[in-house]
Amino acid sequence: MSDGGGVSRLGLSISALFVLALLLYLPVWMEEEPETREQQRIDALQPAYKARNLTTTFYDDEGNRNHQIFATSMEHYDELGFVLFQQPEYTIYLEQQTSSWQVTAKEGTLYNDDLIQLDSDVLIKSLNDDAFVSTISTEFIEVNLDTQKMVSDQPVLIRGTPYTINSNGFKADLKTQEYELIDHVQTIYSPGN
Repeated sequence: MSDGGGVSRLGLSISALFVLALLLYLPVWMEEEPETREQQRIDALQPAYKARNLTTTFYDDEGNRNHQIFATSMEHYDELGFVLFQQPEYTIYLEQQTSSWQVTAKEGTLYNDDLIQLDSDVLIKSLNDDAFVSTISTEFIEVNLDTQKMVSDQPVLIRGTPYTINSNGFKADLKTQEYELIDHVQTIYSPGN
């Protein structure tokens, strides 16, 4: 009988040590997981890579230039799915390669779904001398890189020869050169200028 009691005491002692160890390390195990999650959040907020004075050119299936992006600085956030640009210059080359557009701004964000948002001092300039629209200026614009359509809900100033248009927002299709004013404010036509 004393052997049976010894085994029970030994088993009871081992169980007590196991429970004690579990109670001592349980708070440590619980603390490690939030630190790991917090570290993952911090890592997501760090850019995967940075570049300065970078030019990226995109080509279509036939090898023609489709669009090109230059920025004084760029930060790529893989986990968040976007790229931040400072002083971006975005150039769109149309299918004919004869008329193209350049869009500049102070800041830009390119998302994984080929949508670029440009903020602050946005200027859209036609690089074709005989274009109906010479420049469009606003504070914010979204550009779909696939469809080459633009949209803004901010006040815009559209200049051409010989007119100036003020509007509170617009939509534009650069391929078809169709423009839609969302909330037209004023048009000034000056044929002598």
